[in-house]
Amino acid sequence: MTLDDLKHAQRERLIFLDRCLTWRGMANRRDLIERFGISTAQAALDFRVYLGLARSTPPIYDPVRKTYIAASEHEPLAPSGLTEAFDILASDDESTPSAALPRPERKADRRTIALLHQAIRSGKAVHVRYTSMSSGADDGQWIAPTRFTSDGESVHVRAHSFKHGEYRNYLPIRIDPDSSFEEKLLAEPLPVDVDWNTRAIIWLRPKSGLSDRQASVVRREFGFEGEFLRVETRKALEFFFNRRWGLDEKGARLERAKTEYGPIAPAWPNDH
Repeated sequence: MTLDDLKHAQRERLIFLDRCLTWRGMANRRDLIERFGISTAQAALDFRVYLGLARSTPPIYDPVRKTYIAASEHEPLAPSGLTEAFDILASDDESTPSAALPRPERKADRRTIALLHQAIRSGKAVHVRYTSMSSGADDGQWIAPTRFTSDGESVHVRAHSFKHGEYRNYLPIRIDPDSSFEEKLLAEPLPVDVDWNTRAIIWLRPKSGLSDRQASVVRREFGFEGEFLRVETRKALEFFFNRRWGLDEKGARLERAKTEYGPIAPAWPNDH
């Protein structure tokens, strides 16, 4: 039996249990009961299933603390990072501000998203009014949406702009919801989205000027396995990559050593 063989609800409980043992080094039935609102009997059953799956490095029960302690050679059943595990480490008091910095909630107009999605599915161009943070509002333009993308914080729509004669990334919330959203068939096939179909392999290194000790810490923090850290994305998303990883910010801990570009085979014949 593996985690994938379990029903979704129980799998989620066992993954939580696994993260408790991985990142806190301990777990007990109360963790499951308080987190998921399940019965003591169900929590006991979940533990038995977990122990069966973790046969190679099972946790050990400590009768004094009445909790399971992770084995020194503990091997997680499911990979996870510290960010994913933060909620099991934080002990927030609901009467005080959270220990996690609130993230901005990106809004979106549902009708706009639906109309863009329909244009993508039908392969049509759509007329919208868009407000750019650099050039301001326009009087309307035709765009041909091709896909939705994400920079990890915001969802964008990738579209060919007939006004600018190139592919661009648009934030849907900046599309005026009162746009006409008039649709029209494409007079000819869209040009190939070269940047989207170009792989960017980015090789990162600790920022120049860091001491040897600082560089060593950066390598450990970001999981370097050699001299460089290899990250892969699409050329069309490089701008977002630089911003998300803070490469251009003062105090950056990483910098590019080199970037290699190469073609990406389309997923299907008509992929642009």
